[in-house]
Amino acid sequence: MATGMFEILCACVVILYLLYYYLTADFDYWTSRGINGPKPIPFFGNILEFLTGKINMGDFFKKIYDRYPKDSLVGIFLRGNPVLVIKDPEYIKQVLIKDFPTFADRNSTVYEKAEPMSMHLFRLDSARWRPLRMRLSPVFTTGKLKDMFHLLLNCSDHFEKYLDEIVSKDSIVECRDLTSKFTIDVIGSCAFGLEMNTLKEENNQFQRIGRKIFRSSPKVMIRNALKEISWFYKNFGYFFDDHDVTKFITDITRETIEYRKRNNVRRNDFIDILIDLKDNPSKLGVNNVTDEFIAAQLFVFFAAGFETSSSTMSYAMYELAQNQSIQEKVRKEIKEVLDNTDGVISFDSVKKMDYLGKIFQETLRKYPPVTFLMRQSIKNYTFEGTKITLRKGQDVVIPNYALQHDPNIYPDPEVFDPERFSAENIKQRNPMYYLPFGDGPRNCIGARFATNQTKIGLIKVLMNYKIDVCEMTQIPLIHAPWTNFMFQTTHGIHVKLTKL
Repeated sequence: MATGMFEILCACVVILYLLYYYLTADFDYWTSRGINGPKPIPFFGNILEFLTGKINMGDFFKKIYDRYPKDSLVGIFLRGNPVLVIKDPEYIKQVLIKDFPTFADRNSTVYEKAEPMSMHLFRLDSARWRPLRMRLSPVFTTGKLKDMFHLLLNCSDHFEKYLDEIVSKDSIVECRDLTSKFTIDVIGSCAFGLEMNTLKEENNQFQRIGRKIFRSSPKVMIRNALKEISWFYKNFGYFFDDHDVTKFITDITRETIEYRKRNNVRRNDFIDILIDLKDNPSKLGVNNVTDEFIAAQLFVFFAAGFETSSSTMSYAMYELAQNQSIQEKVRKEIKEVLDNTDGVISFDSVKKMDYLGKIFQETLRKYPPVTFLMRQSIKNYTFEGTKITLRKGQDVVIPNYALQHDPNIYPDPEVFDPERFSAENIKQRNPMYYLPFGDGPRNCIGARFATNQTKIGLIKVLMNYKIDVCEMTQIPLIHAPWTNFMFQTTHGIHVKLTKL
């Protein structure tokens, strides 16, 4: 009996040793290459604080960035995986632009059966991404954006009327809830060709779905953790998917396409391009395009347009409430430009609002919707002019939130200063130090659409209301700890609106 117990004990020791070895086998990866970085912990690597809900990933990468001020590259471990954090603008340029073919993939797995809405442009591997990006890009040309501009204006007019109604009831508003109603109406009109009615309905289904996509909770963290066990999530992830989101987006996409085909409706918009791809899958180099694949493209357009533009509008209103001189200056500019067009907002008149553009850029500097960029090498790679090598499949991180809050690049980074984006100041900075939409071939496809949408929403607010802080305004904002790459806060963004 004693011998048997001894053998079991030995077996347990061996298993624990092998598990420890497996979890720490790569832990000398960066030290052996002469790259500094924090010491990893078995199983957790360097992200214990994130996994326990104490910090979000954007703030985590900023801590790493600040901890190694003299290093252009920092080696970290996401659990057991060695990941390179890139701080030097020339190395960033190599990854995003110069050697893009090597880094065309994001670190994102598509689960076609377990998570159908993951088959979208943002997450697809480079082989499937290229033909899809090429086919979708024409939707976002200057000509197409001009064609869609009247739809934006129509939604903004509804937004203006809605503001009149709610401000008469209560002058304190929660910005994210307010602006998301406007951006969902815009996305619905421009992408789906539908009237969303989020401004008329208190619990609109699209707004409910939008909130669910970007919610932060322990449940979402658990689901994301399970994705790290790829084989498990591939086979059992279906049980963790938000089936109501998948069904809603797929159904509305299918119904919209069927309606257009049945009634011979063509608008030369996003839906029409998706119909063409479904009818002609060879354009994507495949034999068949499923309803779920088509729905996934509308899902990411809806999700990105809903979240990024509404959050940017909200943070701009938050900053303008605290900076009255900036608010008065931009309101004066808007009035002067519109006085020359009899008060009519046009595609060209928005472009002439230079100071509004600076406010938009400074908002994205301080509050980038995506706090870090991740790329994956598709082959072994050595950074130019160095002996620093990456293995095929290894990840690199560009911490744009940290870069955009570096006092050596942006003095007093917590101060909201639109003049950072004067033509003269922009020239003095490396363009790799400002990446709210990414850069290179895999940058944000809808950046210009988002810019127009956000600016028009802000124009409607500033033309009619003075924005102030109130007793519910949280200063400073507290970052939500459960978020991965999106920038979110723990509380709402409340301001006071007063009719001018």
